[in-house]
Amino acid sequence: MPEFKVVGGDREAGQGAGGQSVEVAAVARRRTFDGGYKRRILEEIDRAGPGETGLILRREGLYSSHLSTWRRWRRDMGGKKRKKKSEGKSANEKRQAKEIAKLKLKLAKAEAMLELQKKAAEIWDLADEKSETDS
Repeated sequence: MPEFKVVGGDREAGQGAGGQSVEVAAVARRRTFDGGYKRRILEEIDRAGPGETGLILRREGLYSSHLSTWRRWRRDMGGKKRKKKSEGKSANEKRQAKEIAKLKLKLAKAEAMLELQKKAAEIWDLADEKSETDS
């Protein structure tokens, strides 16, 4: 739930309960929920009787759209275990792999240029030898 700071104030400012003004943070921050919290709430909702769903949603400060999104999330997971970040490549490893690939391409181009220069030198040497024998 967003946090509000209640301060004493005048009637012209925004008002909260009892005529007190309410100061709201200038930048709203999107709430995030971890998988364990989502599973716990969905299990509680699944066990809830008629009319109790609304009570749970109000208590937790959630909307029914959260439930439909989370149910889709649970269905798509299908009991599959997600990889932990440590099991996959880290951002640093991905960046390094990309840099290595780029350097390998650069090396291949440089080697191709060297081969081309060698062949050009051979051609020039052959041309020089022919011109010397013709003279």
